[in-house]
Amino acid sequence: MLLTETRTAPRDMVKTLAILMAVLAPFIIYAGTAQSIVSIWNSSETFAHGYIILPISLWLIWKRREVLARMSPTPYWPALLSLAVCGFGWLLAEMGDVQVVRQYAFAAMLPLTVVVICGLRISWAIAFPLAYVLLAVPFGEVFIDPLINLTADFTVWAVQMTGIPVLRDGTNFSIPTGNWSVVEACSGVRYLIASITLGCLYAYLTYRSRKRQLMFILLATLVPIVANGLRAYMIVMIGHLSGMALATGVDHIIYGWLFFGLVMFIMFWIGGRWREDISAADLADADAAALRTAGAPAASSAQVAGAALAVIACLAFWPLYASFSLRASASDTPASLQSFKPSWNASQPFTNWTPRLNPAAATLNQTLQKDGQRVGLSMRYYRNQTPGAGLISSANQLVGDSETDPWRRTGSGARIEQIGERQLQVRETRLRGPDGALVVWQWYWIDGGFTANDYLGKVLQAKERLLMRGDDGAGLMVYARFDENPETARTALRSFLATELPAMESALAANGRH
Repeated sequence: MLLTETRTAPRDMVKTLAILMAVLAPFIIYAGTAQSIVSIWNSSETFAHGYIILPISLWLIWKRREVLARMSPTPYWPALLSLAVCGFGWLLAEMGDVQVVRQYAFAAMLPLTVVVICGLRISWAIAFPLAYVLLAVPFGEVFIDPLINLTADFTVWAVQMTGIPVLRDGTNFSIPTGNWSVVEACSGVRYLIASITLGCLYAYLTYRSRKRQLMFILLATLVPIVANGLRAYMIVMIGHLSGMALATGVDHIIYGWLFFGLVMFIMFWIGGRWREDISAADLADADAAALRTAGAPAASSAQVAGAALAVIACLAFWPLYASFSLRASASDTPASLQSFKPSWNASQPFTNWTPRLNPAAATLNQTLQKDGQRVGLSMRYYRNQTPGAGLISSANQLVGDSETDPWRRTGSGARIEQIGERQLQVRETRLRGPDGALVVWQWYWIDGGFTANDYLGKVLQAKERLLMRGDDGAGLMVYARFDENPETARTALRSFLATELPAMESALAANGRH
């Protein structure tokens, strides 16, 4: 008996070390991606909860330690294909510089690594803690603009239903006692993310049936959206009834979080009325069922170690390929837009507005006029782009911080314009600032063609890099001023592009990559 235990201990040690190496491998190999997640946790209060996600997952796994101790790891090789798919997804995101996809691919590697090396039975016993790791990824900014518009719509409607007249301009509106603006901090995305994160954990700990768990998660998603609209309406009414003496400064934020806390308390209190307590007998039955399914022959130490090495090799391949591809497609040739020779005449600028855009390899800014029409043109050519500072990036904004930039967006949307014999897709944004109102059209030149779609642009960039054809692309922007009707600005922009678009395209193509 003593001899058996002596032989078994080293084998268990080998398995433990192999599992530990495989689980830590994603953090080491994709350290840059992991660091990008932590950087967002540090810089944004919206995602500061990410720090507690991994400890919670580890705590939930620790609660299952007695059952896990009696289950033997049995590598599940088909999951290695899923891990490879995650790696390829990370590679595409790296090529297209899509940070959130890189981060989700990295987060998904963690539970898949456990599935590969430990097998389905162990992974199923800790399925929720493994999946909960995905909530650590700082995702949700894509919902800010829709939530801002939804909050503005609800608030204006509620104020009007109260009998107060409202004059609205985009997400800004005025009532007799003062002016209000629904900005990013008012979108409610913080409340939504916090509610979903807590709601998932509460549903797992409180309910046993999948139906109740899903219903509570749905409730945790819808309640903060409705509550944020009520919060915004409440803030406006407090300001209105107090003659703008209250709810216009720091107390604005304090009232919002107090209201959110009250709503969350009520939601969890109501959810607790249908809780499904798990007795000791239920836990024993569940553990016995898990152990019955663990009756497969235990894998040898060599099999577990082999699975760990396969996992590490699979994880390491994609960053190595990305590094090789980026080096092979880099270019030392300087970019230039000086070959653009417009037929319209140069003119003095008609606005002080300046977009916040990443520095480019070549930049051309001009104001041009013809037959009484004046148009602003901005062309930025990007080459050897760096992560987060390239052509398509969240850092590229038409207006800056709402508290410091006097310009405001009053509307936006996609348009398809007939320019000569071709159709051109653009993204239109209407701005209003100290020196008037502007219509701005934006689109991209990538892979020798035009698109205004950020997602398609990222796919085209990824394709070019994967094929080692570089990462060249350009951002194009034309804008014109209007007084009352934005159609006057659109007419000027159509007229300009009808004559100058071919010359713009030629100047871009002259850089030699396509």
